[in-house]
Amino acid sequence: MTLLDPGWLDDALATARAAADAAESVVARYYRRGIAVEAKADASPVTIADREAETEIKRVLKARYPDHGYYGEEHGIERGDADFLWLIDPIDGTKSFVRGYPFFSTQIALMHRSQIVLGVSSAGQFGETAWARAGGGAFLGGERIAVSMVDRVEDAALSFGNLKTLSADQRWLRMAALVRRANRTRGYGDFYHYHLLARGAIDGVVESDVNILDIAALVCIVREAGGVFTDLEGREVGLDTTSVLAAAPGLYDALKASFVD
Repeated sequence: MTLLDPGWLDDALATARAAADAAESVVARYYRRGIAVEAKADASPVTIADREAETEIKRVLKARYPDHGYYGEEHGIERGDADFLWLIDPIDGTKSFVRGYPFFSTQIALMHRSQIVLGVSSAGQFGETAWARAGGGAFLGGERIAVSMVDRVEDAALSFGNLKTLSADQRWLRMAALVRRANRTRGYGDFYHYHLLARGAIDGVVESDVNILDIAALVCIVREAGGVFTDLEGREVGLDTTSVLAAAPGLYDALKASFVD
C-alpha cells in the first residue's frame, strides 16, 4: 500500500465522519415518513433521501477536498481518474429504509490509487457507527475493536448475505457443505454482519451480489480490526468486486477452500 501521512488520514477520516453525520440529518428527516420510491434502471429503489444524503456528503467532502474524485451511488463518477477517489453509498439498504426498519447505513470510503485507506459505516437509525483508517485500527462507537481468534469452521459463527447468484452454480452445494460444518449460521446482512465480524461477535461473512460502494468502507474496518477481506475467489477488492469472503485470519483459509479448488 502507498503510505500516506497518518495526520492527513486522521483529518480525512474526521471529514468523512462529519459527512456521514450530515447524511444522517437528511435520513432522519425522511425515515418512516412514507416518501415516494422510484425504480432505477437496474430495478433497485431510490428515494429523495438517497439523493439529498449523497448531495450533503459531497458538500462536506468537497469543501475540504475539491480536487478529489467522487463515485456516488446516485450521481455517478466525477473525476474518476484522480489519485484519490471517494466512494459513497448514501443509504446502503434502501429497501430496509423504505419499509421502515433500521437495517441500512451510510457508507463512505476513500481509495488512493486503488487502495482503500479509510472507511466510515454509519447506521444512525440502528445506533452504530464504525470507522477505520489505514494503520490506525478500527473503532465501533468510540471503542477499539478486533476480530475473533476462532480458527476452526466447526467452532465458527458465519453470516451469509445476498446469495442469489450463489444459488445458480456449483458454489451453492459447496456453501451447503460449509453450513453443515459451521457451529452456527445467520444472515445478518448489509452493514451489520461486518460490524459483528470486526468486533469479534461472529467469525466469517460470505456474500454475493454486492458492489464496491456497498463494501468499501467495511473492507477497511474489517482489515484494521485484524480480519481478512477478499472476494469469494480470494482476489483483492477493487471497483469491480461483486462478492465477499471476510473472516478472522485463522479461519479465512478454511473458508476460502470451501469455494476455491
